[in-house]
Amino acid sequence: MSFLDRIHDPSDLKRCSREELPAVAEEVRRRIIDVCSRTGGHIGAGLGVVELTVALHYVFDTPTDQVVWDVGHQGYPHKVLTGRNAQLETLRQEGGVSGFLKRTESPYDAFGAGHAATSISAALGIAAGRDVMGDQYKVVAIIGDGSLTSGLAYEALNNAGHSDRDIIVILNDNEMSIAPNVGAMSKYLTQVQRNPIYNRIRSKIGELIEKNHAIETLVRKWEESVKSFLTPGVLFEELGFRYFGPIDGHDMGQLVETLGAVRAMTGPRLVHVVTQKGRGFPAGEHGEKWHALPPGHDPATGKVLKASTANPAYTAVFGRGLSELMDEDPRVVTITAAMPSGTGTGVVAKNHPARFFDVGIAEGHAVTFAAGMATRGVRPVAAIYSTFLQRAYDNIVHDVAIQNLPVTFCMDRAGLVGEDGETHMGLYDIAYMLAVPNVVVSAPKDGTEMLALLKTGVRHDGPFALRYPRDAAPDVVGLMREIAPLAIGSWEVLQKGREVAILAVGTMVQPSLQAAATLANEGLHVTVVNARFLKPYDEAMLQVLMAEHQVLLVVEEGTVINGFGAFMASVVERLDPSVRVIAHGVPDRIIYAASRARQLAACGLDAAGIAERVRAVHGSEAIAG
Repeated sequence: MSFLDRIHDPSDLKRCSREELPAVAEEVRRRIIDVCSRTGGHIGAGLGVVELTVALHYVFDTPTDQVVWDVGHQGYPHKVLTGRNAQLETLRQEGGVSGFLKRTESPYDAFGAGHAATSISAALGIAAGRDVMGDQYKVVAIIGDGSLTSGLAYEALNNAGHSDRDIIVILNDNEMSIAPNVGAMSKYLTQVQRNPIYNRIRSKIGELIEKNHAIETLVRKWEESVKSFLTPGVLFEELGFRYFGPIDGHDMGQLVETLGAVRAMTGPRLVHVVTQKGRGFPAGEHGEKWHALPPGHDPATGKVLKASTANPAYTAVFGRGLSELMDEDPRVVTITAAMPSGTGTGVVAKNHPARFFDVGIAEGHAVTFAAGMATRGVRPVAAIYSTFLQRAYDNIVHDVAIQNLPVTFCMDRAGLVGEDGETHMGLYDIAYMLAVPNVVVSAPKDGTEMLALLKTGVRHDGPFALRYPRDAAPDVVGLMREIAPLAIGSWEVLQKGREVAILAVGTMVQPSLQAAATLANEGLHVTVVNARFLKPYDEAMLQVLMAEHQVLLVVEEGTVINGFGAFMASVVERLDPSVRVIAHGVPDRIIYAASRARQLAACGLDAAGIAERVRAVHGSEAIAG
């Protein structure tokens, strides 16, 4: 019988001997590779923390002790060991195991995590809540996979070190963050620092200093000089943490001994663990390419077993088009926040390295950095996922919009994102961008129009927002030099009809046309408009539509609350109250992981759903008439 056959929760893990733990870790690693080869998923970071996860659950009393993971990518081994191994085949599927940490899924998931750099803040909050309630348990935050490039992590470290609370931070350094080598000196320092005798001597020295202040300055300077020379932990010590490490994150013996010693202490402690992202994945280790994989790939090569016949994704079209635009215009630069491959801008980094800036997981900084560049005559393109740009909202308002600076925001993954689930939904960018003065808000109907809008944006003397989905482009896209920019605020009538006019936003143009074809066969002829500019809108065309139709149905792949439909309703109410405006978008609820097609259908945003809504609207108008 394998170890995983008899490990159903951490209490079963604790029955294993320390000598058996490396074998347990190897089974966990093989299990993750095997499942992700079928389901897809963020495989790299999880494979790097297998030994660390085993050691944490072996040493700490979970779920009483609270283990807070940063970025759910690291959580796959945690899920395997906390009662979800049997369901792992449902990873990232509708009704299945989430690809991220989720409090409603398991009592072992102390805090939900989908975005980066939240763990230390959340863990400190949990520790403060523990102390307020008079409880006794340990709180551990694991941060890594590049999250120390985020300002939120440093805000939390500063506050946690100052608080002097009983909290442990584990830095998973997987070469996506700080990465000193693990060598003989590092191992020696770790052994010394976790030694009870060393810690007792250090405490006695502290007592001696308190009694004899005359030598305090000398001893402190000596200690800081030695520590800064011999260890990379002086920053954390200065922030108020006892620093341990760096230690080899794949040495199970070291991990268990160090975590056991650190658990017995109090106050803020930081354990620096060096791991290898993607460890054990035979298709390759370290590379950003193996951060995540699609479903149905060969675990030995990482290649998709069945090649897709679909057009290239919007993301790939965008990256190629942006690179070509930078060939034409030397003012254009590209900024991304630790997502060159995710935003398609890896090709820009290759072709224009001097004008490509990856600022790390620091979206707020990315936006203000772009604003600063824009004051120098540069035309920055900030390529950031819709869901991540939310983290920079104040920077958009304060640093870009108020100063009316020419920054182009290219929001990938806008709308429903399929298996990535609720933490990554790009459903709110229409609502939050429409609310900001000076910002042009746009959404293309296809890949060609996306590049036309991109060219329009970099030539515009002010903020410009462009949203596009995680999907294949519905068209074959030509070269950027052959694509003309668009007149800002212009709409496009794609089909002429009567009574009901559909104002389709971006991705909703194609299903709206399909719905119109279905309805035409039933004798109901509707107008379909490509409302590619949400702000400013096409005032002249809106006047014509209001004169010729009793109902305007706004269809958008974004939240129906305060979205484009709500905006149009307020405009039309002011211009002609006799015309009805109906908003048809994503309902006011959390949308969970499923295929993108299933999510669209569930929200009524596929062709069938749009046709059904038009029938209902037209029927209600006929009854009223």
